[in-house]
Amino acid sequence: MTLFAKALAALFALSFAHGALAQEQSQRQSQAALRQAVEQFLQTQSAGLPGKVSIAVGAIDPRLNLPACATPEAFLPPAGRVWGKTTVGVRCTAPSAWTIYVSATVRVQGTYVSTAAPLAQGQSISQNDLVQVKGDLTALPAGIITDPSQAVGRTLSMSLPAGTPLRQDALRNQQAIQQGQVVRLVSSGPGFQVSTEGRALNNANDGQVTQARAANGQMVSGVARMGGVVEISY
Repeated sequence: MTLFAKALAALFALSFAHGALAQEQSQRQSQAALRQAVEQFLQTQSAGLPGKVSIAVGAIDPRLNLPACATPEAFLPPAGRVWGKTTVGVRCTAPSAWTIYVSATVRVQGTYVSTAAPLAQGQSISQNDLVQVKGDLTALPAGIITDPSQAVGRTLSMSLPAGTPLRQDALRNQQAIQQGQVVRLVSSGPGFQVSTEGRALNNANDGQVTQARAANGQMVSGVARMGGVVEISY
């Protein structure tokens, strides 16, 4: 074989190898597409969170070699959440079935409520006792209060130093009804509402189920509301 023929054969072999590699790569799943699917999923799921959301998708093992999928589907595993450090699943059903899990971090920059001064257990909270602070809500304890109206008028179940992020479990609901108090029984249903007087049979906080005795002696159950109201639904 002449030198020219050998060079031509080598060129054909190299061209064939490049073509085979390109074809193989086109049949494998793009990791960039997987990360994009995870990011778009988290953006949709976090749209209602109270603040500015930022999403960071973790790295995918570069050694992972999955068959290409026309429509990879992102999902939250059981007990998953779109908050803080999380994991998102991505699955394919056709032409080949596979599932992987990708780590991600969802941060929410927003405003939360903190104590402006030391507050004592049993103290009723006023607007002046609170201050609004900006920060990453995902780095704070669960049940953090983001709206001062959720706390004003309620009492503390524990003493708190100044600068403490305020949580729901640190507050008591206001007492809405006292035992023996005359209450307004409001019955409602599709297309009607009836109001009558009754007498409370026990103490109840706002939102708690309570019992009352109507003027005709009938005992009824309903939800206690501020202002001496018991809501009865049918």
